[in-house]
Amino acid sequence: MVKGRSPKVALFVLVTAGFLVAAASDDDPYTQDRRKMVRRQIEARGIKDQRVLGALLHVPRHRFVPADRLQLAYQDSPLPIGYGQTISQPYIVARMTELLEPKAEHRVLEVGTGSGYQAAVLSELVKEVYTIEIIQPLAESAQKRLADLGYQNITTKIGDGYFGWPEQAPFDGIIVTAAATDIPPPLLEQLKPAGRMVIPVGSPDQIQLLKLVTKNPDGPPTVSTLEPVRFVPLRRSP
Repeated sequence: MVKGRSPKVALFVLVTAGFLVAAASDDDPYTQDRRKMVRRQIEARGIKDQRVLGALLHVPRHRFVPADRLQLAYQDSPLPIGYGQTISQPYIVARMTELLEPKAEHRVLEVGTGSGYQAAVLSELVKEVYTIEIIQPLAESAQKRLADLGYQNITTKIGDGYFGWPEQAPFDGIIVTAAATDIPPPLLEQLKPAGRMVIPVGSPDQIQLLKLVTKNPDGPPTVSTLEPVRFVPLRRSP
């Protein structure tokens, strides 16, 4: 469990489970790479929310990719992180985060922790982040990585994200970082009225579509279908 964010930065580096794990130092050599990423790959493609842009500029994405992919950390592409999973491309992270319309007082659920990058971005923007990962080694390494980086408003859990996190519900927003074959009813139930969920829907062998789901206080949710995307499938418990 990781809560709040430390104002200090760690000045050490170690390799754990193939990942480079350390907090960003004041002389982070990747600062210019992040600025180029935000300007050329994200802002230039239409992301306008300044808070989202600021979070992408601040979070050290190179700390969330395997050490042998370090030089690719700021390219606009997904990267493998092991166990058949990926870290999403920066633009998609920004796009889904902006669609969520995060506010400083929000509590947000993420389904699919992966390396922890999306959770770190969200943590810069909201009060609390709850993130679920079904693959135990990924969940454990992400938890350690986030702690080493000083993120303190993120709580992690190992489990089947299809069922959400009812003990911590309701949530102002839910973001799903793997493609589901449908919109999971438990996740919809755990949204607050007027809450928003961003989720890719579709099977691996078909076109997947990014959807924005808004929970209406009365009546069925509003579902907006956005652009085609490509995500790994949402894993389920046996």
